[in-house]
This record gives sequence, C-alpha cells and structure tokens, in this order.
Amino acid sequence: MKILKWLSVADRFYKIYLDKQLAPFGINSSQYMFLIKICDFPGISQDLLMDMFYVHPSNIVRTIAALEKQGMITRSPNDQDKRTWKLYPTDCALAIFEEIRTVCQNTETLLLQGLSEEEKSLFIEMLMQAGKNITAELHIERKEEEFDE
Repeated sequence: MKILKWLSVADRFYKIYLDKQLAPFGINSSQYMFLIKICDFPGISQDLLMDMFYVHPSNIVRTIAALEKQGMITRSPNDQDKRTWKLYPTDCALAIFEEIRTVCQNTETLLLQGLSEEEKSLFIEMLMQAGKNITAELHIERKEEEFDE
C-alpha cells in the first residue's frame, strides 16, 4: 500500500504547493492545465478538454465558467456543433501564460529532484502506464490523444 499512500501524499501536497505558486496569477491547481491547453490550442472545444483530462463534465463546466468569469478565456459557439463551445484565451491569459508554464515546469522539477534523467523518464513512463491501467480497468476511454504532452 506504499504506492497508494505516496500517490496521495504527492497529489495533495503538489496541489497545495502549486496553489501558492499560482495565486499571484489568480488561478489555482485545478485550473492551470485547462488554461495551458486553451492557450496552446485557441479554439479548442470544451468537449475535447473532457477527453483530455479524465474529469467529470461538471468539473470542466465549472472550471471553464470560473476562468471565463476571471477574464482568462472567452467562449464562442462551435460552428460544427451548436451544443458545444470553442474556447479562446484572452489577452490577460496570454500575458501570464509563459509564467504559468514556468511555475508548472519548476513544480515538476521539484517533484523529480534527486532523480537522474534516466530515472525521470522511467518514472514518467511508469506513472503513465499506471494511469492507463486504472482507466482501462474502469473502461474509461479517450477520443483524442493528439494534444497530450
């Protein structure tokens, strides 16, 4: 049960750490990944975000609404599917985008501190495989993987 314990510890405390680092930008650890993808892929659909992040649709809707209220993104109707939205970063989001990316990179560096480059690569591969294993067991599928980092 060591794996479950340390996954929980790492998850809980990296979010606390990231919340502190992102606070000056007006976002938190549950919003940054959406904002980064929207900045990287202006016009991305809200539905595609659901496929990318393995989160419940209500979480996406809530996060998108919060980012829109904060002036970080705008939504416009999707011409191909009127039931969905296309998401665009605002100038405000684009102005802080690189700093947010740097905060995230620094947080990853902190999490992987003390590991060799080979160990880092192996750890990332193993963590991805663990994620794939549990999502496959729960029959959670993704439609798109082209936007993965």
